[in-house]
Amino acid sequence: MYRPDLPLIVQRDRTLLLEVRHPLFDEVRDRLASFAELVKSPEYIHTYRLTPLSLWNAAASGVTVEEVIDVLTRYSKFELPSSLLDQVRDWMSRYGKIQLRRTGSELTIGCRDRLLWKALIHMPEVRELGLKTLDDTTAVIDPAWRGKVKQLFLRMGYPVEDIAGYSEGKALEVALRDRSRSGDPFTLRSYQRDAADAFYRFGSVYGGNGVLVLPCGAGKTIVGLAAMARVKRETLILTPNATSVRQWVREILDKTDLPEACVGQYTGEKKQVAPVTVATYQILTHRTDQHAPFTHMRLFEERDWGLIIYDEVHLLPAPVFRATADLQAKRRLGLTATLVREDGREEDVFSLIGPKKYDVPWKVLESKGWIAEAVCIEIRTPMPPAIRQQYACAQKRHRYRIAAENPSKVAVLRDILRRHADEPVLIIGQYLSQLKEIARELAAPLITGRLAQRERDQLYERFRQGEIPVLVVSKVANFAIDLPDAGVAVQVSGSFGSRQEEAQRLGRILRPKQGKNQAHFYHIVSRDTVDQEMAMHRQLFLVEQGYRYTIRDAEQWEVEQ
Repeated sequence: MYRPDLPLIVQRDRTLLLEVRHPLFDEVRDRLASFAELVKSPEYIHTYRLTPLSLWNAAASGVTVEEVIDVLTRYSKFELPSSLLDQVRDWMSRYGKIQLRRTGSELTIGCRDRLLWKALIHMPEVRELGLKTLDDTTAVIDPAWRGKVKQLFLRMGYPVEDIAGYSEGKALEVALRDRSRSGDPFTLRSYQRDAADAFYRFGSVYGGNGVLVLPCGAGKTIVGLAAMARVKRETLILTPNATSVRQWVREILDKTDLPEACVGQYTGEKKQVAPVTVATYQILTHRTDQHAPFTHMRLFEERDWGLIIYDEVHLLPAPVFRATADLQAKRRLGLTATLVREDGREEDVFSLIGPKKYDVPWKVLESKGWIAEAVCIEIRTPMPPAIRQQYACAQKRHRYRIAAENPSKVAVLRDILRRHADEPVLIIGQYLSQLKEIARELAAPLITGRLAQRERDQLYERFRQGEIPVLVVSKVANFAIDLPDAGVAVQVSGSFGSRQEEAQRLGRILRPKQGKNQAHFYHIVSRDTVDQEMAMHRQLFLVEQGYRYTIRDAEQWEVEQ
């Protein structure tokens, strides 16, 4: 069977090839995004891959094996390999085949397949857990092993569905306001309500752990507040930095009925523990030296938490993963714009925080006006001959920085600023020497990790108020900065091929805008260098979300002015 009018090629090795210029491209891309991982996105053919984790996350968020096979069958040029279909069925059927349950006062693990269970419990890794067999499909486990059991079985190819329930935690009466404290009407958007409901599941054992995937600018903080209002228990919120802590506290006080005394900040500056406590990952991983214990990890035990929220869960550091393995009796909510982790620990997010429970494509929210329409443009600029010679002679590990700091980028940057003279512009980069030079030439303020937090916040506020039209920021601005009026972001360098960073940087400008509701995201790269190659990799996640990068050469860009 050959259907040349269709856009998809499904290969036996679980690779999916999608024609970009086909009329059905957008439709198929949106369907694939729910269960396949985008691997490459060159101009004409996008490459996806089916993986166990992509299919398990799909199953956990409600996608059925019939829906997956229907998409593959409906859009494929060729007849599907039967071995691939068998593999898809096998992998998706594994989710939920093994379950953690509460049987009376005991924590038990059971399997719906007696023969499979017999094979698994005789494996050396499982025998080391010291399971106490109840019958030929069930065993009792020590609650202290709840996290390790889930990690172990996931590595063996059998993700555990945890429906053992949770410790209640101390009660906390909290509700969302109809109006914010500033007097503005406040109500949950439909997708925010759906996301919170997907996590809570009416308080049943099927709710209470999982990850919600929402675009930057879509109000993940609000979803966290909605989850708190449903659970009504004391809550620990973990965030990437102190700026994010203050943003969470502002939103809690503005949009819930909690008094200020019930909300604490736990950072390098303050050590407040309250019924709702907001802390940074950094403070939790602080220790005096690499062999010393973590000074503040006891925060997990300070109160009888009923809910732990992990903001930007894709940034969760390894020590917090280890602590979370011991917190499986607590409700756990992960919030993120992308499940991509540059360290490859997506499986630990799945097993220790929970599977993906809700996901909404960025372009869907854009089409409804909930986030700004983003125009993404990559401008490729040549390097001066002397720099090109230096690049050619440099060792491989030094080439990216040489290309990323190409001084010719400044001229392109000035052109962009002229085109957007009346809009607030963020200039974002990786290398401090490059950013210092740009800030000097433009007479613009520079924010780096070396700047005191108070001074950073003052500059952010002046930018929000329109007193500063251009702000130069290092990677400290990747996360949790609330700059609703920023309409233009220009990226001059990045963290090699980091897809999550690309998503976060675009997210700085996606909050809805007055009028046209449009944002511009520029990436200036050095032509025909590793900088250009890294840019293609960085853009993978956004391309999967439906964004297309318009490519311009610097010379063409100047002519178009």
